[in-house]
Amino acid sequence: MAIQVNGITIKTNAEGFLRDASAWNTEVAEKIAEAHSVELTDAHWEIISLVRNYCELGNEPPSMRTLVKEVKLNLDQSKAKSIYLMKLFGASPAKMASRLAGLPKPKNCL
Repeated sequence: MAIQVNGITIKTNAEGFLRDASAWNTEVAEKIAEAHSVELTDAHWEIISLVRNYCELGNEPPSMRTLVKEVKLNLDQSKAKSIYLMKLFGASPAKMASRLAGLPKPKNCL
């Protein structure tokens, strides 16, 4: 599979994750979001940035439990709830946040 961003073809796997994480930018994230019927807001970008920063520290993309913990440690504690993340990203927030951040699928996500 692939997406088109500014005339450039960017390859994704069957689940919509980038094959080359270095191809990621905010326009790519917007295109991925569009393909998954997600309208990105500041709240989404806050989580996407958190996930990208977490991985830049040498970590694997976070599982749901780890994502909630990181939100609690780094953002407003009221956002550190599964229900909040599910409202933003759907049934599998860790998976969708990683996809939108241009990262691989978290290892324990189905």
